[in-house]
Amino acid sequence: QMSDWRETDGRPLPPGWKSYTSPEGLRYYVNCSSKETTWRHPSSSAEAPQRPLARQSSSPYGKTGPLYSQTQSLAHSFVSSSILVIITLCSFSFLLQINCVTFPLPGEGPEQQLLKPDEWSYCDYFWTDKKDPQGTTSLPGFEVLLQKQLKGKQMQKEMSEFIHERIKIEEEYAKNLSKLSLSPLAAQEEGTLGEAWTQLKKSLHDEAEVHLKFSNKLHSEVEKPLLTFRGDNFKKDLKKYDHHIADLRKQLASRYASVEKARKALADRQKDLEVKTQQLEIKLSNKTEEDIKKARRKSTQAGDDLMRCVDLYNQTQSKWFEEMVTTSMELEKLEVERIEWIQQHLRQYTTLRHETDMFNQSTVEPVDQLLQNVDPAKDRELWVKENNTGEVRPVDMDI
Repeated sequence: QMSDWRETDGRPLPPGWKSYTSPEGLRYYVNCSSKETTWRHPSSSAEAPQRPLARQSSSPYGKTGPLYSQTQSLAHSFVSSSILVIITLCSFSFLLQINCVTFPLPGEGPEQQLLKPDEWSYCDYFWTDKKDPQGTTSLPGFEVLLQKQLKGKQMQKEMSEFIHERIKIEEEYAKNLSKLSLSPLAAQEEGTLGEAWTQLKKSLHDEAEVHLKFSNKLHSEVEKPLLTFRGDNFKKDLKKYDHHIADLRKQLASRYASVEKARKALADRQKDLEVKTQQLEIKLSNKTEEDIKKARRKSTQAGDDLMRCVDLYNQTQSKWFEEMVTTSMELEKLEVERIEWIQQHLRQYTTLRHETDMFNQSTVEPVDQLLQNVDPAKDRELWVKENNTGEVRPVDMDI
């Protein structure tokens, strides 16, 4: 049983310490951070190290001493077995569990440094799941990154469609110019004015040829590259990433469930040991002694099972952590490549446009300027700021 944070004499406990009472009424203390245990009241002032709480061995105890001494030995043994439960509960109290991933509580533990400071990297800002506006479901941070990739693919396709519409306009314009150049209107004009008029109509045909050349280059150098960049296999690759990370999350959830089950089993075994110890205080019998030995063995085994489950959970979370970092950085690289590819071909569009109509440069100069200022890192910063799901990384569960 845990006592208040102030002792009966009014002395406060230092931060991180908690006080408990053993079954026979003896007070002891547990440091939830360092896991230190002691019978002596801890102090924050400089003094000799605390006297550790002696753990009793599980060796058979004598069957012939006074009842009190045997009960006391059993009670001390119960205290020793209970320490694991206490420490486990203290450790869990410093963790925040979100969808089976363990995070440090705000202000607890050492401050975490970003993996890629000042870069607004994907690997630093998508550890927590994101709730939908209705709050009914959660979307893993990795899924947010995948959706960004799929949206980028769609935007690339729509840009290609836009250029295709631009080509159709150019082709129609060239067709009309060429048709107009053959018009018989004012064909009977004579003299030098007639020659100038004939040349004007011919210039329409020349201009039509320029626009046809422009449309052909738009198709081969802008529309087609935008359309074919990362074909159908790209979505298949994304699904592989998705399934891989999702499988790790499922394994993590399974490991977490095992930890919870093992933790409950340990608490049940501890309770059973406590009940049998109290029975011994009332009446000593060989059967009760055997029951207590068996209960202690089961309690120890339950503690070992819990430690094993926690270790497996931490291994899985570590694997998920590593894969999240590696894969998110790969997605980040893909996004940079996409932006730079589009930037390259939109600049080709403006170059072709300049070559086609030198008198209309003012209409594309703003586009040129903006394309020169395209910055994948800045785009990523703006997007991450708006869409990040949490920069606190998970930590191992402690035992």
